[in-house]
Amino acid sequence: MTSYLIAIATSAGFYVLLALALNLQWGMTGLVNFGVAGLYALGAYASALATERLGLPVALALPLAAAVGALAALGLAGLSARLSGDYLAIVTLGFAELVRLAAMNEDWLTRGTRGMGIATRPLPDWLGREAYALAYLGLVLLAVLLAYWALERIRRAPFGRVLRAVREDPLVPATLGRDVQGFRLRAFALGGALMAVSGSLYAHWVLSISPDHFQTPVTIVTWMAVVIGGAGNNRGLVLGAALVIAVLEGTRFLGGVLPGLDAERLSALRIVLIGVLLIAAIRLRPQGLLPEPRIRAAELSATAAPQGDHRP
Repeated sequence: MTSYLIAIATSAGFYVLLALALNLQWGMTGLVNFGVAGLYALGAYASALATERLGLPVALALPLAAAVGALAALGLAGLSARLSGDYLAIVTLGFAELVRLAAMNEDWLTRGTRGMGIATRPLPDWLGREAYALAYLGLVLLAVLLAYWALERIRRAPFGRVLRAVREDPLVPATLGRDVQGFRLRAFALGGALMAVSGSLYAHWVLSISPDHFQTPVTIVTWMAVVIGGAGNNRGLVLGAALVIAVLEGTRFLGGVLPGLDAERLSALRIVLIGVLLIAAIRLRPQGLLPEPRIRAAELSATAAPQGDHRP
């Protein structure tokens, strides 16, 4: 049971990283990204190829995966620079499907549907099975803490305030001389890098990846974590991701409680329960469990006073 709980907590950590990245892109900047699974997959495959084909250690493969994710997100945002809302959502969703199809069909590179084995591990092999799992959970939690700290700094910094202004009305910061498109590109690239880091950690945890691991449900669960937790609030995302993963995993045991449920019906019932949870959250708490904190004018003046003009 302990090993199972450690595995669930580790899985939740991956989704917290994805939710933090999506919050930067959508919750703070207003950029709809339905390509989460694609950037997640790019990070996983980039890290796997770097370690298994190039012989790099995980310590170097991880920043390489982040760079691949940032470049892919930057290119995606650049190609769809004039798009927003539903149109941007369609483009990003198509990007995720393109990445999955490429991983499925480029057998020479990714081994396609057979899956790509990963022998390189980030932690020493002499650790026992349970000790290794616990240490890997610590590694994932460290990544979550670093990402949370960095994104909180961004949220409170002038850069974060400009992002929120872009989200509310791009015309206002543009009128004040801000490069709106530049801020959007940077936010999207940073989010893409963090999604790729999550994919890299996931790949070296499961030690075998295939296109089936990076389908649309990854994006759906990430969006649910942001919506339920509270868009714009990084603390809320941690709570939202933990709640969504708890419901996803907890419903696995319904088969032993409700009679007459086979595997197929149980799978359908789990999806229904997740949908009900999302609908209830939107109806009862449309702003999320922990809404975005508002910065008071007095606090803003206090932080701005000693710095003078801090135009990014």
